Amino acid sequence: MGAIQIQQSRLDPGQAVYDFTLPAGEPWMHEIKQGQTFRIVDLEGNQAVDTLFFSAHDPAERYSAQDTLRRQGNIYLTTGSALMSNAGSVMLRIVADTCGRHDTLGGACAAESNTVRYALDKKYMHNCRDNFLTALARWGHRYGMTKRDIPANINFFMNVPVTESGGLTFEDGVSAPGKYVELRAEMDVIALISNCPQLNNPCNAYNPTPVRLLIWDPA
Repeated sequence: MGAIQIQQSRLDPGQAVYDFTLPAGEPWMHEIKQGQTFRIVDLEGNQAVDTLFFSAHDPAERYSAQDTLRRQGNIYLTTGSALMSNAGSVMLRIVADTCGRHDTLGGACAAESNTVRYALDKKYMHNCRDNFLTALARWGHRYGMTKRDIPANINFFMNVPVTESGGLTFEDGVSAPGKYVELRAEMDVIALISNCPQLNNPCNAYNPTPVRLLIWDPA
């Protein structure tokens, strides 16, 4: 499954061209230009950041979990991982990572999964699928995007081991306050994030927290 690859960044937050703290449980959508570097900071530790990427010029080209896993032969993302599109192109590369491992299989929490995993009365609780839909309702019209454009997502900072029988388990995170992952865009992309609002999973101590999002122009 591959070793954790820790790599510090040399970028100075004071020189970022974009710096935003995304509150717990909220969606976010933003363009990142080719050559720019995008950092996600886990401010308080073990906060899942459900993330999707789309080509800014043709959103039908989007992050593909299948192509990414096949390209690198690893179910986890870390320093050096290339995020592939469904057209076989490299969208972004992870160039720095102080957490060291990120989930590609667990997917986004939704009304349906809340019901199955937790209880029937959890169906209507705030979830990442609804966050993605909210973001597309607010901003997706700029790109002609609808709910049909939501594929399988990355869960940055989330720990989802695979069991010997092939199942998934949601375990305590391997992240900590201030850990970050940094990606360099290899094409113009749209980033879509749900800063996970999940209140039923002990991985984040039942307490969703904010994350910091920064972008740097090429040196």
